[in-house]
Formats: sequence, structure tokens, C-alpha cells
Amino acid sequence: MLLRVTDLFKSFPGPDGPLPILNGISMVMEAGETLALTGESGSGKSTLLHLVGGLDQPDSGQVEIDGVDIGSLDDSGRAAIRRDKSGVIFQQFNLIPSLTIAANIAFQARLAGVEDKDWSADLAARMGLTDQLGKYPEQLSGGQQQRVAIARTLAARPSLVLADEPTGNLDEATADTVMDLMLTLVAETNAALLMVTHSQRLAERMGRRLHLRAGRVA
Repeated sequence: MLLRVTDLFKSFPGPDGPLPILNGISMVMEAGETLALTGESGSGKSTLLHLVGGLDQPDSGQVEIDGVDIGSLDDSGRAAIRRDKSGVIFQQFNLIPSLTIAANIAFQARLAGVEDKDWSADLAARMGLTDQLGKYPEQLSGGQQQRVAIARTLAARPSLVLADEPTGNLDEATADTVMDLMLTLVAETNAALLMVTHSQRLAERMGRRLHLRAGRVA
């Protein structure tokens, strides 16, 4: 089992006391699986994704990646999991403006000590970025920047890819193209893909769907 989430609870401070966001979520994923995380705004989708990615900690419950309870790790331990096991694709790209596109793509893999220049070049080519490698993020369109963000994550060959509305800023045609590329590449690397999306059309392309309502599995 690559990912196991057990009885996860999370709340945030509110004006009248703690505001429950997740109420006992449990789920599992195997390597190679694709899972769409759907639900209305405020249902807890992004919160769950951030907890799985070790970007935040639950009030109670467990997140295990490759048998490791990431809640038992300190900050550096969780950072190591993100570096070596999981990769996050954010809706806002989070590219480094001072680095070229080539350096942005290689960044995560270099941190993990697994840089493969041939693989990075292959990713760039398949994302249609070969002619953009010497440019900087601000010189690219939103769709191109999202392709860079996906290539950066996949360059490190993570076992688990976490994508938070990765096509939310793109038009439908560009979103379909980016989705095609992402699904093909995670299949080739046998990575599991957990994707938050509001799009029912895109969710239907994933192997499974988990729908949240008010912090619970609907």
C-alpha cells in the first residue's frame, strides 16, 4: 500500500471556536492508481491534500506513505518525504522566478539527488517546452508555466503525485492537453496520482473518485 489515510481529523480556529474541516477521513491508494478528490468549496479537499503532502499536520489520525507515519516525523523528516516520495503540483505553479525554465524543471530532482538530465529533457520535449528552456517563468503563458510545474514534479520521479486543481487556471482545451500529458507520464512512472478538481469532466478521466461533503466521504 503506497498511501494509507486513517481516521483523519482537522479543524482550524474560528470566531466561535474550532471550525471542523475534516471529520474522520480514511482512504488508501496503491502505486499506479489515479484518484480524483471532488466536492464543493470548503469540503476539505485541499486540506486533505496538504495533510497527505506533509504540508500541515492533522489534529488526529494517520497519514502513512510507504509504511511511514509522516505525523511521527519532525519538519526535516516530512521535508525528506516530500523530497524523496511525494511531489506537489500547485494551482499557482510556484515556479522560481530567478531560475530559467530548465533550472526550474531540474530543481526538485536536484534537491532529491536524483537529477537525470535525459529524463528532464524528455519531459521538456513532451511538454512542448524545449524551445523555452532558456527563458524565465514570467516570459511564459499560464499553460506553459503549468507544464513546467508538472515537469518539475515528475522530474524527481515521485511515487505519489499530489495535484491541487492543476488545470484550474487554464482554458478547457489547454486543460485537456495538460491532463493528457500528466496521466501519460504518471502511468509510465507507475506513480499514484491524487488530484483535487472541481471539474467533473476531468474527474471522470481518473481511475477512482472520492467525493467529500462537509469534511466526510459522501
